[in-house]
Amino acid sequence: MEIHPVLDLIGGPLLGALFLLLLWRERKRPLRQRVQGWWDRLLINGGIAATAALTVRLTVIPVVVAVAHWAERADFGLVRWLPLSEPVQWGLAFLLLDYTVYIWHRLNHVVPFLWRFHHVHHTDLDLDVSTAFRFHFGELLLSVIWRSAQVALIGVPVLLALLFEVVLEGATEFHHSNWRLPVMWERRLAWVFVTPRMHGIHHSIVERETNSNWSVIFSAWDRLHRTLRLDIPQHQIVIGVPAYRDPQELGFLSLLRMPFRRQRPTWVLPSGAQPEREPAGETDRMAA
Repeated sequence: MEIHPVLDLIGGPLLGALFLLLLWRERKRPLRQRVQGWWDRLLINGGIAATAALTVRLTVIPVVVAVAHWAERADFGLVRWLPLSEPVQWGLAFLLLDYTVYIWHRLNHVVPFLWRFHHVHHTDLDLDVSTAFRFHFGELLLSVIWRSAQVALIGVPVLLALLFEVVLEGATEFHHSNWRLPVMWERRLAWVFVTPRMHGIHHSIVERETNSNWSVIFSAWDRLHRTLRLDIPQHQIVIGVPAYRDPQELGFLSLLRMPFRRQRPTWVLPSGAQPEREPAGETDRMAA
C-alpha cells in the first residue's frame, strides 16, 4: 500500500488525537442526554468505522490521488485555467471542494438510492464523535465517482486533495461531537464553521430539520441556499430516523445489510405517526 505522508504520517495521528480529545470533552460536558449504552454504541460504530476506513484507504484515496495526478499532468481543471496566483488557486479549490461536498451530502438525502446507504449514518440513536465514522462502505464506494469528478473538474493538486481529506475528517469529528460548548462561542463559530449544535439539528427525527444544515466545513453554503436552521434547542431534539427506533435492529451486521433490504417509509414511526414540530421562526439564531 502506497504511503501518503500527509494522510498517513501526519493526518492520521492528528485525527486520532482529535477523536480522543473530543471523546474526553463530550464525556465531561455533554450537549445531549444519551439514550443508549456508551460502550455498545462505540463497538458498533467502531465496526462500521473499520469497514469505512478500509474502503477509504483502499479505494477512495487511491482513485482521488490518481485523478489528481492526471489533472496535474494534463493541466486540467477550472482553477488551472483561471489567471490566478497559486495561493489563490489553492484557496478557491478548497472552497469549491467544500461546496461540492455540500451538494453531494444534499444528494444523499434527496436521491432515494443514495439515501439507502446514507441513512445508516442517521439511524444512530445518539450523536457523538463516534457517529462521525458511522458511514456504510457502500456510500463511500458510490462517492468515488463524485470525488473523482470534484478533483478533475476543479483541478485540485494532489497535496491539496490529501490536505482537504484531513480537514474534512477533522470537521466531521468536531460537528458530530456531543460537546457542549458555551452557546455564545457556538453562535460566533457558526457564522463560519459547522458546529455541534448546528449539526445536531440535522440528525433530528423531524424531516424538516434533517433536511437542513448540509454543510460540512463552512456554514456559508447553508446560508447561501437558505437551508440553515439554528433555532431548535438541543434538549428538544430526538436523534435518529423515525423508522428505526429499536436498538436491537441497529447492530453491526444489521447496519451492513440495511441498504440491501426492503426500505421502510423513513419518516414514519413504528406507531404510524410522523414526527413534526412547528417552525420556531428564527432559523438563523442558534438556540441554547
